[in-house]
Amino acid sequence: MSQQSIPQQENPQSHDQYREEMIGRANVADSPELLAYYKELGKYKAGALWTIANKIEPWQPKSASVPVLWRYRDLREHVIKSADLVTPEQAGRRVVYLNNSGEQGMSTAVGLLYSGLQTMRPGEAASAHAHSSSALRFIMEGRGAYTIVDGQKISLAANDFVLTPNGTWHEHGVESDGSQCIWQDGLDIPLVNVLEAGFYKVHPELGQAVTETVDSSIALWGAPALRPQNVGWDQPYSPLFRYQWEPTYEALQRYARVSDGSPFDDILMHYTNPITGGHVMPTLGASMQLLRPGFVGKAHRHTGSFIYQVAKGRGYSMIDGQRFDWQERDIFCVPSWAFHEHVNTSQTDDACLFCFNDLPVMQALQLYYEEALTDNDGHQPVRG
Repeated sequence: MSQQSIPQQENPQSHDQYREEMIGRANVADSPELLAYYKELGKYKAGALWTIANKIEPWQPKSASVPVLWRYRDLREHVIKSADLVTPEQAGRRVVYLNNSGEQGMSTAVGLLYSGLQTMRPGEAASAHAHSSSALRFIMEGRGAYTIVDGQKISLAANDFVLTPNGTWHEHGVESDGSQCIWQDGLDIPLVNVLEAGFYKVHPELGQAVTETVDSSIALWGAPALRPQNVGWDQPYSPLFRYQWEPTYEALQRYARVSDGSPFDDILMHYTNPITGGHVMPTLGASMQLLRPGFVGKAHRHTGSFIYQVAKGRGYSMIDGQRFDWQERDIFCVPSWAFHEHVNTSQTDDACLFCFNDLPVMQALQLYYEEALTDNDGHQPVRG
């Protein structure tokens, strides 16, 4: 993970109150004359920068999101109930979305990331569609689920990580001999909407013809450190659409045998584009990390928004001084610039955390910064 040092800046927290209020910051008291002036500017769709400067250029990142833990045991029955209330055809996408925006309908789980839980019953299928947002799936439970991406049918199993990149035709379903399935959807919808660049379209035939061998991307691109001869790929996203759980977990275990790991994340590996070695999609990155038995991480913070799903085990995370106890299939988020640390409470079993994030955007725009907590031996005091 690339990293930049923190920009040098005057931090008001390290100065007296006078400097905090005065030096380098707007400090203009209202007067009748100024209020009249602001009103006049408003007539021309304009304004005085000093009235908003302290808000739009803070000393450091301040996320509008807060740390949240979504417990699977609380949401599961509601996700399943959605299948009793609406059909895939009626809903378009039958999803219970995670709302951390403070405003109903804003669809933000953290920062500019969207997350939701989708369910399908055996024999159900959603219509094929395409959109500007990049999307991913992480399979939570069930058997027989599949997705079709630009004519390639991809079978899905628990803890698999699956791509549906922006602009691709895609659809999801469950085979008739499968079981009810639930997966997490992750998208960059809020980012695309902020950029005012969103398009959505439905396939003219509502479904795609399967034109490639099932799971062909795994056959071509799934072997570590090997690349097929004379097979071209010119898209900005990974040609491997399904990252399977078993080889992922095996890779983490091999890494753990030869590494001391990170003091913050223990054994962490990024899902990558097998051609470039970079992120799987231009706007969404993903990783899986293994916390060895008894691991107690130290706290750090970084820019970027992160959504975690517990793939294995149980433990807790401290986020901005709040403790969140998690177990398998729970989801939690870490807002940008929030101190966080992870702990595996088991002394015998691994814990694994899947994560998707906006790291590709942060890094491409040179906005990624990271900082370790140095006080209290690297651990946060509990405040709630």
